[in-house]
Amino acid sequence: NSKQLKLSQSNVDLAGLNIRSIKENQLPSLSVSGSYLRLNTPNVNLKLGQGSSDSTGSGSALHVNQAMYAMASASLPLFSGFRFKYGLESARYLEEATKLDVLNDRDAVIQNTIAAYSNLYKAKKAVDLVSENLKREQERVTEFTNREKNGLLARNDLMKAKLQESNIELALLDAENDLKLTTINVNLLLGLPENTIIVADSESFASLKEEGNAADWEQKALTHRKDMAANGIRQKAANADIKVAKADLYPSVALIAGYVALNIPGVAMVPNAMNAGLGFKYNIASFWKTGAKIAEARTRVYQLKTTEQILLDRIHLEVNTAYYNYTLSKRKIDVYAKAVEQADENYRITKNKYDNSLVTTTELLDADVAQVQSRINFESAKADAMVAYKKLEQTAGVIN
Repeated sequence: NSKQLKLSQSNVDLAGLNIRSIKENQLPSLSVSGSYLRLNTPNVNLKLGQGSSDSTGSGSALHVNQAMYAMASASLPLFSGFRFKYGLESARYLEEATKLDVLNDRDAVIQNTIAAYSNLYKAKKAVDLVSENLKREQERVTEFTNREKNGLLARNDLMKAKLQESNIELALLDAENDLKLTTINVNLLLGLPENTIIVADSESFASLKEEGNAADWEQKALTHRKDMAANGIRQKAANADIKVAKADLYPSVALIAGYVALNIPGVAMVPNAMNAGLGFKYNIASFWKTGAKIAEARTRVYQLKTTEQILLDRIHLEVNTAYYNYTLSKRKIDVYAKAVEQADENYRITKNKYDNSLVTTTELLDADVAQVQSRINFESAKADAMVAYKKLEQTAGVIN
């Protein structure tokens, strides 16, 4: 359902039509023409080998005021300096390269979809965690309100709890808004109706794969990257285009045939004049007019070879960047997992101290915020790690 992939596929269709156009140019051509002409009153002087010395007398009685003719001609190219052969070869290479471009776009769409799915998971987790925290804050405000009524709590502490509740409500509104926007984005990427509800599966973020080593990933990229393969095929097409440009230096030969019907009332009627033979054409000016075309085709080959070197550098950078980002993401998960444990323990200790009047309300609320934030960070880190691994697969050309 991806609109981007549909657009990419249309480029393959255009490449296929280009091949079809070249093949059709090799088919026989047939043209028909005809005319009806009105004439003035011309002087007609026919010299058809008459024995009489009077060369005008026989034509003095002729009155010509109209003429009609029809023509049909056909030709079949037999040789055109290998233009058709190498032009078709180049077009087929370009079609193959375009198909690889579609696969490369498909990889990008997969990666973008995974990233959007990850954002959907993070947004949903944020909503769940903040909602849970808001419920706890509402219970705390209820508890503090009762204690304040009984004179067991300062009103200032109650106001701090209510302010905390309001801040969490605002955070929940932002989280719910992010979830709505993320859902719309995922539906657009998948080509689904905007109101489709998608639930992210938390199990897909639970396990992480080993990162291996960067050299192996780079070797995979050199073997599987579609843009690298497409560039190599385009170099073959460009080499074929050089031969197409050189075709102008050769003559053209075609099988030709024609038919003519002529009628000049009162003078002549030719109903079945037919001809057939071979046509030959050679443009001598091609010696000084073809050099620029050949040089242009050779420059194109040079550009593609240079592009290949640029791609090699880009692959090296992209693979290493993705590899170390994934390694970093895995380490972040470990750190955030410890942070969750520390935040939970910190809240437990702070709550016990608060219940024994050893810490202030502000410290309790701060510990509560730190606990929620640590859990959000942990869930986001898991999602980011999965996206980072898929990005590594994309840069190596093996994402699926």
